[in-house]
Amino acid sequence: MLEEAMAAIAENGLATLTMSSLAERLGTSGGHILYYFGSKDRLLLAALRWSEQQLEAERTELLGRRVTAHRKLALFLELYLPRGPRDPRWTLWIELWARTPSNEALRAAQQEIDDGWQRDLEALLAKGVEQGRFAADLDVPARASELLALLDGLSTRVVLGQRGADRTSSLERARAAAALLVPHT
Repeated sequence: MLEEAMAAIAENGLATLTMSSLAERLGTSGGHILYYFGSKDRLLLAALRWSEQQLEAERTELLGRRVTAHRKLALFLELYLPRGPRDPRWTLWIELWARTPSNEALRAAQQEIDDGWQRDLEALLAKGVEQGRFAADLDVPARASELLALLDGLSTRVVLGQRGADRTSSLERARAAAALLVPHT
């Protein structure tokens, strides 16, 4: 059900996703979907969590790889950025951000997911410092937070389809910023 919701978002955008349209795609009823999720917000959050669990597994695999810290950082940037303007995960993120000020459950879920990215990027950077690949005086939490904020901004521009903000150019910008924020030794 969540995979189908993500596919529907990728194809037609979030604005057209309704419980009845999703139910039609699944060959069931809107009431059946509501039974499991209770609301569209809960469905969207469940879809985002499902997607993020897949990315968490990829991050875990990435952190365990035997490549240089520089290469891991480059791969982390690639994993974070959206695939393109119709990336359903990022479409969900933007929707979540818009709804969090008035929804404590969404705000808590957003924080939990963000904390996972922060924790993993900090671990990557700390390991690079430990290995002598990144500057010894690197403020790991601050640099991880700054990189993630930059990636959020670049990602939003890609998903919104802003001019000059495709995945390739955004990845180049992210790599250039990472090189400045995380000096190599």
